[in-house]
Amino acid sequence: MDARVRQLYGQLPLSFELNQGQSDPRVKFLSRGQGYTLFLTATEAVLSLRAPNNLPEHCRSTRRTSFALPLPKRPTASRDCSVLGIKLERANRNPQISGVDQLAGRSNYFIGDNPKNWHTAIPTFGRVRYSGIYPGVDLLYRGSQRQLEYDFVLAPQSDPDGIELRFAGAKRLRVDQEGNLVVQMAGRQVIEHAPVIYQEIGGRRRPVAGGYVLKSRDKVGFKLASYDHHNPVTIDPSLAYSIYLGGSSVDGGLGVAVDSSGDAYVTGFTDSSDFPTRARSLQTTFGGVRDAFVTKLNSTGSALVYSTYLGGSGYDAGLGVAVDSSGNAYVTGQTNSTDFPTTAGALQASFGGGFFDAFVSKLNNTGSALVYSTYLGGSNSDVGVGITVDRSSNAYITGETISTDFPTTPGALQALLGGGFFDAFVTKLNRTGSSLVYSTYLGGSGLDEGRSVAVSSSGNVYVTGITESKDFPTSLGALQTALGGIEDAFVSKLNSTGSVLVYSTYLGDSSFDEGLGIAVDRSGNTYVTGPTSSSDFPTTLGALQATLGGLGDAFVSKLNSTGSALVYSTYLGGSSADSGFGIAVDPSGNAYVTGSTNSSDFPTTAGALQTTFGGSADAFVSKFLFGRPSSATAQASAN
Repeated sequence: MDARVRQLYGQLPLSFELNQGQSDPRVKFLSRGQGYTLFLTATEAVLSLRAPNNLPEHCRSTRRTSFALPLPKRPTASRDCSVLGIKLERANRNPQISGVDQLAGRSNYFIGDNPKNWHTAIPTFGRVRYSGIYPGVDLLYRGSQRQLEYDFVLAPQSDPDGIELRFAGAKRLRVDQEGNLVVQMAGRQVIEHAPVIYQEIGGRRRPVAGGYVLKSRDKVGFKLASYDHHNPVTIDPSLAYSIYLGGSSVDGGLGVAVDSSGDAYVTGFTDSSDFPTRARSLQTTFGGVRDAFVTKLNSTGSALVYSTYLGGSGYDAGLGVAVDSSGNAYVTGQTNSTDFPTTAGALQASFGGGFFDAFVSKLNNTGSALVYSTYLGGSNSDVGVGITVDRSSNAYITGETISTDFPTTPGALQALLGGGFFDAFVTKLNRTGSSLVYSTYLGGSGLDEGRSVAVSSSGNVYVTGITESKDFPTSLGALQTALGGIEDAFVSKLNSTGSVLVYSTYLGDSSFDEGLGIAVDRSGNTYVTGPTSSSDFPTTLGALQATLGGLGDAFVSKLNSTGSALVYSTYLGGSSADSGFGIAVDPSGNAYVTGSTNSSDFPTTAGALQTTFGGSADAFVSKFLFGRPSSATAQASAN
């Protein structure tokens, strides 16, 4: 994911959605952050907490064999997701609950195939207030993506001893030497920081001594030292998700696009809004289903413009997103929901079969309506991974399929599955999502996967991905016509009708090489990035880095307009593992590469934003100017 977007997302304040039917009636407000879903009922806060880096294996690994893993249609409960309930003991069961500080952003839910059950333009708030939760006590929820804060605001002469919290799902509680409350769950811990207690008197904040007091194995209260009972007092604990999550991603964020105004569109998967309870008791583990999402952030990263959720009763994930000049968002991914939301007149209104179908959905510029939404697949497994859009609003999708009946068009470049485990596919949808302009397989007798797609102003399509096929289709005079090693990247250019390979080439050598990002400039030169572990990956004379730096490096390659030669090609990395994920090119032909690095010696330049390694896996952004890197920076961001 884009380094800037990941960093900004983690700094966003919590956004609380008013429940307007998108969740259980007991839920008054709900919120999502990095690796959790929060449900607020009349007397309880319920957190569904995902385990550290709990992404599907194919989303976490650099070495991915396929996106389409055989997941069950209805996932059962698992310990991937732990549930913690913070219940207010002996509290008012009917407090006045209201949203405070309404935000500009809206939430939209297209869940299931019945439009009557969809919910749009749901208001969001920066805080939620519970008035009179205890006599003379209000409760206020707020926070950030990684931390929940809740303030007990006591009116003069109110009794703090009456506040008691029970932690359902906790094995035990303890208070550490720093006054933090340690909530021990099944093999995991959640930390509630020592409360900040204070009074505002005469315009000045005066601290009050105090902290947690354990009342039983799963119950805690607060003990305050002497304070002025004639003035209000605030007790402010905070629960830190980051300690539990270990730096989770943007709720499974897997794809990002940026529009001309600098607004960012993120897609991925998130836990369903289903409330994790049985009829009378809290589920302490929660498998649940997952929905795809598209979230739009403003250009400064300070606010959500909208969050839209797509899915059915199974597993749904967005893997690629694009945006047109009008701000409409296009998303592709995978679904095994037989009730995924589709629209009237869509290309394919029903699930094709297998473990997954690809899907393609277009959202309007407010995220509040589906312009179109369709399945895309045959009777076996199909996954959409990369997507782009042209000036006429036609969508181009690439991914992988094992279906022998994947929808293709007459005159397609390759009408039949190549015979391997997966073939790549390239599909062009018309602007209404109602028909195929063209659709073709692309592959040989081995494993082939499409990962990224670009389109030129003349309508030619450029695709990169991964191939293990010795007979992957290549063209006469191509840069590389034979498989170099175990797995190579491929770069293919199709004509505007999808019927002819203008050129197609392998790109790699003796080990593993993967094409994950592609771009094209005005002259038809192609730019590709991805990871390589080949010590003999093709580089050019004068390359920034001519040799493999460590366990694996990113590569950056520019091919000429005929695909017959490298304009430049270089490794990009340090002494550990590095990978390129995405690439873009500006009108001057400068290339911008983003990816991840585990190397403390990743190449950076003087004056860059961050020139030292932040630890774990950092994101990086590098700019290449006419074949030479003019700036590079490693920007700290958990991968």
